[in-house]
Amino acid sequence: MRITDIPQIENLSVPEKILFVEDMWDSIASDDSAVPIPQSHIAELDRRLARHKSTPGMLLSLDELRIRIDSRK
Repeated sequence: MRITDIPQIENLSVPEKILFVEDMWDSIASDDSAVPIPQSHIAELDRRLARHKSTPGMLLSLDELRIRIDSRK
């Protein structure tokens, strides 16, 4: 389906289209079963949670995080 298939949407102003997309996204997000979570994502979250539980004090400050991010650029 394309936006041109629905003239009512195509004729909306940009702000109206943004509101429409927000409503559409909210309707998708409200149904947890509509967007399956890949097993690899679940495994990664489990790995990170286990690491945090084993060493909960090993967190970065915001400044440390920014330095790490900047060093990767």
